[in-house]
Amino acid sequence: MNQSIRGRNLTAAALALAATVALTACGAETEAASDARPAKATPAPVADPVVASFDGGLYVLDGATLKLRKTVELSGFNRVNPAGDDEHVVVSTDSGFRIMDATRQTFTGVEFPGAKPGHVVRHAGRTTLFSDGTGKVTVFDPDALDGDRKPDSRTYTSAEPHHGVALELADGRLLSTLGTEEKRTGALVLDKDGREIDRAENCPGVHGEAAAEGEAIAVGCENGVLLYRDGKFTKVDAPDDYGRIGNQAGSDASPVLLGDYKTDKEAELERPTRVSLIDTEKAKLRLVDLGASYSFRSLGRGPEGEALVLGTDGVLRVLDPATGTVREKISSVAAWQEPLDWQQPRPALFVRAHTAYVSEPAKRALHAFDLRSGEKVASVTLPKSTNELSGTVAGH
Repeated sequence: MNQSIRGRNLTAAALALAATVALTACGAETEAASDARPAKATPAPVADPVVASFDGGLYVLDGATLKLRKTVELSGFNRVNPAGDDEHVVVSTDSGFRIMDATRQTFTGVEFPGAKPGHVVRHAGRTTLFSDGTGKVTVFDPDALDGDRKPDSRTYTSAEPHHGVALELADGRLLSTLGTEEKRTGALVLDKDGREIDRAENCPGVHGEAAAEGEAIAVGCENGVLLYRDGKFTKVDAPDDYGRIGNQAGSDASPVLLGDYKTDKEAELERPTRVSLIDTEKAKLRLVDLGASYSFRSLGRGPEGEALVLGTDGVLRVLDPATGTVREKISSVAAWQEPLDWQQPRPALFVRAHTAYVSEPAKRALHAFDLRSGEKVASVTLPKSTNELSGTVAGH
């Protein structure tokens, strides 16, 4: 399953030649920077499952070929996230968080009930769930997922329910957001025994999280980001009075976080063209204009810390997080526009190792690209348009 998609019976020399030809042929799709990497053979992505939601269920696909393995019927608006191991995904349903064994294409008997299941966060070998309707936080070891047996878990309930997020640090400290249904203000930190040891309430509209190299944690605010690093909170202010960073993507390979950036507080839907790069070591924020808008499902990180953004012009941009320079442009899907309703389908990005998976709902399609070559290595047309896109991801 790890063989190249093309030319499985070619000799090693022929494979190298084929890779060179393929890279030349895709020049119209891939715009490389002046320091473009040398041509090399493009291995296939791993076959670990990819899971995509659609109106009425879930598609489970082979991660290498994108062959549809199974269609799982499931009514309602469902969201999918990696559970944190190489077998399971977490599916947010109307009743709570359900665990699916994606390798066997079936739900297990494990469920974490709760109204309005929200963020699922993987960090330091632990997976943290936040139920917006109850304010309950649940933390478990994803490696303990075993059939229908529910893993032991740590729980914490927020003072009031709100649209929040939480994660457990490597030493057992728990960071969780503060707020109510009407107003969100910041975050607090509990020690491993559940005692509050720190809090910061200078992060209006707190939303989303990401972890960077050195276990620097950020949550987004309407005026920048709030960092938690080395046992203390630091606020990084946006250059605008209203500079909302509500979605972030982090990498253990980089101290710089990737975030969105919005400045129009009154907009029904702002379609920003700038992204934010937050240096967690220097506590500084840089804005980069991409020349195209994007959505909250457009952000990702590569295995070497690359910052990835899928634009509405159909181009997947690969940025150097340290400089903000666009290193590469990969033409991935047709141009699209973000819908007003956040639950409606739009192209989504899911990154695993060196493979970027990109959905194209308008064509009922899903594509896989190798980030080292920019080459499309697999593509499939599905019975229905997909919405959310995820898969199994071992490690944190």
